[in-house]
Amino acid sequence: MRLTSFTDYGLRMLMLMAGSPDRAFSTAQMAEDLNLSRNHLSKIMQRLSRAGIIETRRGGGGGAILAKDPGSLKLGQIIRLLEEDHALVECFSDGRNACTLDGRCGLKTRLRTAEAAFLADLDRSTLADISI
Repeated sequence: MRLTSFTDYGLRMLMLMAGSPDRAFSTAQMAEDLNLSRNHLSKIMQRLSRAGIIETRRGGGGGAILAKDPGSLKLGQIIRLLEEDHALVECFSDGRNACTLDGRCGLKTRLRTAEAAFLADLDRSTLADISI
């Protein structure tokens, strides 16, 4: 299984935030701390904010903070959210499937089972388990 950089960066952000739950993180400071693109991190923050995982505040003293206890955020749940636009394989995509084997392929079922097992295993750990 391979995660997108969007998910990788999102997990890094959340690990930092979980390690300092009382600190508000600006996108600029987090981008510098993680050596990542501020624009890319802004997009990740938007998705996490819409999902209620983080809260963002503008202005002086503003920034992003965790909206939930890190112990309540399962890693599989976070990865499902961050990977929602990226199917494991093309045939898992809605409306974009050009696979000529679709309907006859025995691999699709096995990949779905493997993906479910991967996420189920990650659901055994929480953000608190990996905070730094």
